[in-house]
Amino acid sequence: MNENGESETKIMTNGFEKNDVEKEVNSMSLNESEPEEVEIPVPWGHISGKWWGSRGIQPIVALHGRQDNAGSFDKLMSLMPKSISILCLDLPGHGFSSHYPKGQSYYVHWDGIVLLRRIVRYYKWKKVKLLGHSLGGAISFLYAASYPDEVEYVISLDIASPSVRDITKSVEITGTYIDRFLKYEDLTLDSVPCYNYKEMIDIVETAYNGDITRESAEILMKRGMQPAPIMNHYYFRRDPRLKVSLLGMLSMDLVLAFAKKIKCAYLNIRAMPGMKFEQPESYHRVLDEIKLTASKFEYREVEGSHHVHLNNPERIAPIIIEFLGL
Repeated sequence: MNENGESETKIMTNGFEKNDVEKEVNSMSLNESEPEEVEIPVPWGHISGKWWGSRGIQPIVALHGRQDNAGSFDKLMSLMPKSISILCLDLPGHGFSSHYPKGQSYYVHWDGIVLLRRIVRYYKWKKVKLLGHSLGGAISFLYAASYPDEVEYVISLDIASPSVRDITKSVEITGTYIDRFLKYEDLTLDSVPCYNYKEMIDIVETAYNGDITRESAEILMKRGMQPAPIMNHYYFRRDPRLKVSLLGMLSMDLVLAFAKKIKCAYLNIRAMPGMKFEQPESYHRVLDEIKLTASKFEYREVEGSHHVHLNNPERIAPIIIEFLGL
């Protein structure tokens, strides 16, 4: 905020080049050693993650976007200081984490709150520090509102809250989503296609419609594909039922009610042009509500796509480091 108590908007562009950032933080970056793979037991299996940094430091919990995985933060981790640790999780049905049992749907926003609560209890943390991109940022928003005295800070990347949509559209898609869910539920590896490596990366790069680079697609697929019986061919690893997980089912009134409960420090980094929202005006309406009650509030804009943290992490890292006071 500035001296008048107003939130500041700064735009980071290519003027702050990657080499400059690397010179500044490489001497103390988290990627000096490989992250530790972790598995956290849950009733339906396990949650996988990559723990960057010392296990003796309570980590920032990093949550990725829908149909991504913990690898979404790999390039950003190379620019984070080793004085902190970060636990990047694969959400249920993503990456190396267990899929939900047959018959169980993904309600990813609400499930995310419950999952975070399980993890907090598992590690017996008194307070939690959250970093979230897209869906992960929406989950962090809901958790910070649900447990306002138990969150130290939230760093939210290119999302302010669960997306607010026209409720009539939710009504229109419900039947279709249920039928698609039942179809996906019956799929087995024998009934889904497999691809060679190049085909797999081509599919992913195309699916993101210019939002990620080819290098970024390859990073995501390190945890996003699994070997098929045909030599040098692969299946997608994520649960196909995630394609019809229920997103954006919250009204504006409900989102604003959650926003009013947030007390922790809050950093929001908006990519420009970033993600396209059905109701873009809701983004700043939510932030305006958060900054009234947050103990500290910062908003920044950076040039880039929705996955700017993966494609161009050098534009994100200095903002986070400054926010953390490191």
